[in-house]
Amino acid sequence: MTTQNNPARFGSGQAVRRVEDESLLAGAGRYTDDVSLPGQTWLCFVRSPYPHARIASIDTTAAAAMPGVAGVFTGADLAEANVQPLPGAASFKRADGSDCATPPRHVLARERVRFVGEPVAAVVAESMQQARDAAEAVMVDYDELPMVVDLDGAIAEGAPLVFDSATGNIAAEMRHGDAQATADAFSKASHVVALDVVNQRVVALTIEPRSVLADFDAASERLTVRLSTQMPTGVRDSVCNAIGLTKEQVRVVVGDVGGGFGMKTGAYPEDIAVAFAARALRRPVKWIAERSEEFISSSHGRDIEALAELALDANGKILALRIKTHANVGAYATGTGVAIQLLIGPWVQTSVYDIQTIDFHFLAVLTNTAPTGAYRGAGRPEAIYTIERLMDEAARQIGIDRIELRRRNFIRPEQMPYTNPMKQTYDTGKFESVMDQGLALADWAGFDARAAESKRAGKLRGLGIATFLEWTGGNVFEERVTVSVQADGIIEVFSAVNAMGQGIATTLAQLAVDTFGVPIEKVRIVLGDTDRGNGFGSAGSRSLFTGGSAVRVGAERTIDKAKTLAAQELEVAAADVEYAQGIFRVAGTDLQLDLFELAGRQSDKQIFVDSTSHVDGPTWPNGCHIAEVELDPATGEVGVAAYASVNDVGRVVNPLIVRGQLEGGAVQGMGQALCERVVYDVETGQPLTGSLMDYAAPRADIASAMFKTEMDESTPCLNNALGVKGVGELGTIGATPAIVNAVADALARGGYAALTPHLDMPLTSARIWEQMQQRA
Repeated sequence: MTTQNNPARFGSGQAVRRVEDESLLAGAGRYTDDVSLPGQTWLCFVRSPYPHARIASIDTTAAAAMPGVAGVFTGADLAEANVQPLPGAASFKRADGSDCATPPRHVLARERVRFVGEPVAAVVAESMQQARDAAEAVMVDYDELPMVVDLDGAIAEGAPLVFDSATGNIAAEMRHGDAQATADAFSKASHVVALDVVNQRVVALTIEPRSVLADFDAASERLTVRLSTQMPTGVRDSVCNAIGLTKEQVRVVVGDVGGGFGMKTGAYPEDIAVAFAARALRRPVKWIAERSEEFISSSHGRDIEALAELALDANGKILALRIKTHANVGAYATGTGVAIQLLIGPWVQTSVYDIQTIDFHFLAVLTNTAPTGAYRGAGRPEAIYTIERLMDEAARQIGIDRIELRRRNFIRPEQMPYTNPMKQTYDTGKFESVMDQGLALADWAGFDARAAESKRAGKLRGLGIATFLEWTGGNVFEERVTVSVQADGIIEVFSAVNAMGQGIATTLAQLAVDTFGVPIEKVRIVLGDTDRGNGFGSAGSRSLFTGGSAVRVGAERTIDKAKTLAAQELEVAAADVEYAQGIFRVAGTDLQLDLFELAGRQSDKQIFVDSTSHVDGPTWPNGCHIAEVELDPATGEVGVAAYASVNDVGRVVNPLIVRGQLEGGAVQGMGQALCERVVYDVETGQPLTGSLMDYAAPRADIASAMFKTEMDESTPCLNNALGVKGVGELGTIGATPAIVNAVADALARGGYAALTPHLDMPLTSARIWEQMQQRA
């Protein structure tokens, strides 16, 4: 059957192959570095080699005189041009009520540098090699200052201050809950379980590095910035605010994006420096980050240390949860970096469990390291890792089966809508049902036989589980789309959400097919152009439930408008016009009019609708992820033997894409559990993991068995018309605790139960072997 005759084959619910892939696989993708402009120059940054130092002087004379150099810029030059620093986290407070204490983050450092890799100067030249050569000729004299790169050192008495106003290196802090009620609950508890939890720093490691090409048109006085980002409008606004331009003077264009993972949300100092240089030189300027630059200067993720305590009664019912967390936000406390750890993570800290008594204390700590920001999950992985590690340790220490412990504490379906102690309301969820499906999918009951087989092979086998939920939305629930039905047979839909490899164009096209009933080949999705439209962008797993809902509403409004136009053409009442599969028909007659023919009869040859709509709130996807590992006691090596998950992501628009997101996300979660870690030398402040020679990224073979991944669509979201829930980060959130809990289980079964409270990620073979030898 042809696509033309059966467009429903390509609507929602179908595993449609991604429409983006044909051009990408053919090498026809259009990433920022694929675009070159006449007269284009290249930019190279001079970066600080010190974690903390005073800039005594910068001499650019030799660099400016080198062949091909078009310009050299320093922080002083940008100050003279009144370029503004990037915004901090002013909405957050310190314990005394004062504003968040963080140094101003200048586009190019002024007076002081605060981490290795901070940009100090920018050199623009005719070629990349000329720019690099000239950058090496920039002479910067530094006076080294005391520094600190680790959390323990930063909060120690007398520690060097990253910023003079941030006493104790505390940028901001928040408390949530009722400390006295929590203390009372702990005093009455039959069991108290405490755990020190470390969530190590990681890098996002996108395939495509940060990339920027800026061009200034002197005739129109407009600046066009093409870059790899998740948030075109946010970047545009930041460029305008920093350089002093109106929104009408700046256009941001985004082509294909080779991964974002949260790292490409918002503007970086480098983005603004490139834009400034293009305007100052009135020539196109390109900067493509080298991999080493990404390791030391892109936003890092995670990096928290928490003391978590759980109070339970004699039957295993949780009475209270108490957590104190220090979050290393780096040298500059950004709004995103602080919000993730002090607010967004706490929103889901109690997860799927009926816990109403809490005492949370979260502190954002400055150190001489690269700033932290969003990384796939952004606060939710840290929170879920903490509670899931606590649940398994509680079960082990008090002697209750971990599945039974979860059953006794799940929020029940009849409690929905359920408001957690952070005042977040879950609209739907059947958490015990999802767990039961997960146990069956993973063959939990048959584990003992598999463990015996592993034992015969000289290995320890462990079984880990994570039952959890997450919040999605980016906290912006309004979205705008434009829909243009064109006379040439194309329906063009523009959305301000953005592609970054997740297949969102395919999903939006499927939703348009649902409403218009036309073949998917007739739908063209356009993204990433602030001249076409503006919105929040893509982050927080919001693209489908906000952007997709907006496409549905925009398409319906377009058909309503077209019905009125068709009625005028057919000289009937609009109420008598019916629409299906691209054809308007008059009820009870043989009169009809093709949708695209109708567009051709309009004066501008199109039917155009500009539609803004909103959803009612966030979504709460949830899941049960179960991992099996084999551990070799002789080497400490851990292998993932099996991984099964059942995921409640509401209504599924494209099962192929959803599975890809869940399983790809799980691999990233496994990477953090088993191998990834950013390391700074505490004595020198130098990053020791500045390349892929030193930083262990997960590979495709990290899991030796195929994934078993299923979706439960029985509880559609009630906050949007599509019934969908966010999916992009769920796999990452579930995998990390499932893997670590599985390793802990293997150790406990092998006689190493004393090690289980002390497992710190990444669980490398060297770490595990060493701990096993110490306890042997």
